[in-house]
Amino acid sequence: MQRLTNRQILLGITGGIAAYKSAELTRNLRAAGADVRVVMTPAATEFITPLTLQALSGNPVHLHMLDAEAEAGMGHIELARWADLILVAPATADFMARLATGQGNDLLSTLCLASDAPLCLAPAMNQAMWRDTATQHNAALLSERGVQLFGPGVGEQACGDTGPGRMLEPMEIAQRTAEQFDAGLLTGKTVFITAGPTREAIDPVRYISNHSSGKMGYALAQAAADAGATVKLISGPVNLAEPARMQRVQVDSAEQMLAASLEGIEQCDIFIAAAAVADYRPTAVAEHKMKKGKEEVMELHLVKNPDIVATVANHAQRPFTVGFAAETRDVLQYARGKLARKKLDLIIANDVSRSDIGFNSDQNAVTVISAEQELELPCTPKRQLASQLIRLIADQYHSQ
Repeated sequence: MQRLTNRQILLGITGGIAAYKSAELTRNLRAAGADVRVVMTPAATEFITPLTLQALSGNPVHLHMLDAEAEAGMGHIELARWADLILVAPATADFMARLATGQGNDLLSTLCLASDAPLCLAPAMNQAMWRDTATQHNAALLSERGVQLFGPGVGEQACGDTGPGRMLEPMEIAQRTAEQFDAGLLTGKTVFITAGPTREAIDPVRYISNHSSGKMGYALAQAAADAGATVKLISGPVNLAEPARMQRVQVDSAEQMLAASLEGIEQCDIFIAAAAVADYRPTAVAEHKMKKGKEEVMELHLVKNPDIVATVANHAQRPFTVGFAAETRDVLQYARGKLARKKLDLIIANDVSRSDIGFNSDQNAVTVISAEQELELPCTPKRQLASQLIRLIADQYHSQ
C-alpha cells in the first residue's frame, strides 16, 4: 500500500447500492498516502451524499461537466490531467456499457475518455446482469483496451441473489490500486528538505539575506515526492509556486528554519539541507524603522546563527543527512571540509560565482561528495539534476 504515497487518485462513483462502500474505500486510499478526488454521477448521489465523500476525501466532490470555478470552465480537462489513475468503484453495467461505446454524456465518462491515466473498474451489479451476454461483451472489450477490472466478487447481493457481481471489499480494491504503481526509490520514506534563503531582521522593514532563489531545493522536493517519499519542504521566502504532494512549512529566519527542521525529526529518514542559511543575524532587532542620522558609518553587531545541518547530523536520532556547499572558490576543498566537520553522509558542492549556474539560474552543475568518492554532474536543468541527485541519495541511503 506504500506505493500509493503521493499518488493522485480520481475516484469515480456510479449509481449502485455498493456506493456506500466507496466511503470506506476513500478512507483506505487516503490512509495509504493518496490524494483522492471524487467524481459522482447523478445516480450515485441517490445512494451516498457528496458531503460524505467531501469530508472523507478532504476535497470538493465534482458533479458537473462544466465547472464555473475551474480554469476556462473546463473542470473535466483539469481533472483528466491531474489524475495518476482513475478508479471507478462501483462501476455499474450501465456505466461499463457507455464506456465501451465511447460515450461521454456525463462528467465521469468524459474524464475517462479525456485522460491518459490508467483506468480501473470495480464492477458491481446483480449476478444476472453480470452474466448477461452484453455485459460480458463490454467487459471483454474494455479489458482489450487496457482497462483493469477488479472483480467482481462472488457472494450474497443486496437483492438477495448469490453469485458473481458484488463489488470487492474496499481494502482489496485499494490494494489492487496500489499494485498498479511501481515502487518508487523512496516509497515509504520521509524526507525533510530545506530550500531558499533566510531573512535576518534588522528592523521591521530591513533584513540580511542572500540571492538564493530556492529553485534547487524545490526541484529536489518535487523529485523526492515523485520517488514516493513523504516530503516536508521547509522553505525560506521565495517566489515559487507551492509544489504538489507535500507539506510546505514557510519560515523567514534561520532560527525558525531550525525549529521546523527539528520538529518531527524522529520520523525523518533523509534530511537534505539545500537552503542558503544566513551565517549571522543582528544581536537585536529594532522595534521601529531605523532612521538615517548624521553619522557616516552605522555599525551592526551580529551573532552567529545555529548550524542547521550540523545540528541535524549530530542529533541523537539523526537521519541520513545531506548538505550543500555553495562556494565561490576552492569549492571541492571547502566541501570536503564541511563533510567531515559536520559529520554529513553526503555533500553537494556547486560554484555560485558562475553566472550560468547556481543562484537564480535554471541550470546547475554540482559535485556529489561522500567519504569514499566524488561524482561530478555536468550542467543540467535543475529539475533533471534534482532527479539525478535523488537517485544518488536514495542509492546511498539504501546501501547504508
